Amino acid sequence: MSAHCQLTGVKPVFGNNVSHSHRRTGRRWNPNIQRRRYWVPSEGRFVRLTLSARAIKTIDRIGVEKAVVLIRARGERI
Repeated sequence: MSAHCQLTGVKPVFGNNVSHSHRRTGRRWNPNIQRRRYWVPSEGRFVRLTLSARAIKTIDRIGVEKAVVLIRARGERI
């Protein structure tokens, strides 16, 4: 499973660790990905979503129904 958010689309980003001597080595910043289960009343079922922490807060604000519409608009399969 890749570390990407189904709602916001956030993915890992890549860069360098830079030491005191200025040597550079590759590194990766992973998003804070969580798997959450939500009840979707319109479909009468639970859906399991892979979300970033920011997306979980967004769902708390806008509701799961609207979030499911946005996820499907991005082309994600639920």
